Amino acid sequence: MALESTSAAQADRAQDVAQGDVIVVEDLWKTYTMGLDQVVNALCGITLRIRHNEYVAIMGPSGSGKSTLMNLIGCLDTPTKGKYWLNGHLVSELNDDELARIRNREIGFVFQTFNLLARATALHNVELPLIYNGTPAGERIERAKAALRSVNLEDRMNHKPNELSGGQRQRVAIARALVNRPSIILADEPTGNLDSKTGDEIMALFDELHARGNTIIVVTHEPDIAEYAHRVVYIRDGMIASDAVSARVAKA
Repeated sequence: MALESTSAAQADRAQDVAQGDVIVVEDLWKTYTMGLDQVVNALCGITLRIRHNEYVAIMGPSGSGKSTLMNLIGCLDTPTKGKYWLNGHLVSELNDDELARIRNREIGFVFQTFNLLARATALHNVELPLIYNGTPAGERIERAKAALRSVNLEDRMNHKPNELSGGQRQRVAIARALVNRPSIILADEPTGNLDSKTGDEIMALFDELHARGNTIIVVTHEPDIAEYAHRVVYIRDGMIASDAVSARVAKA
């Protein structure tokens, strides 16, 4: 019976996930119950595919469902209904512990508020995901140093966050996202706490990471940030309102 079930799951995967797909979302719903009788549909049947090395912006106004979609894509939450494959794994049916393991391995997060440990050096902040997954000390220090070099912060490795500028803090956060060599870099409003010049520098860094082969998903409500991506998925009222190449690509 177990073999039959495994074979059926593999057949289901083969049917729904094409080679090169990193993210496949089919008919994804997220429903919240408010009070005794009020039901709110944050997502209403989202279907979406993202390929390896795509650079995608998920855009929408406040309350559109884009943050809910980000949480599901990032394995921070589970859908009420529908299926989600991440690198061929049907993660929509995993429990919290299994989600945490695949999240740590497959996804590098970059947040608006940086989420750095205030008393830790840049090097230690970047090491953290490797500490959680049990990487030996020597290896994790070398990988953390390499990640910081990749974002041009090799001369700030021993500085704490309060000794760094906002742009440097976000570079530390990006290095931390890269250190596990994830399938996806998932950035939530990555320039929200930065001035426009520093924000442009951070988005230029995402361009570099994309050119190196990373799959990048940026969640934003700002049109000028979304235009850095090559594809813009616009969410409204929990549904995909449009999915098209960005103006930057269309002009190229």
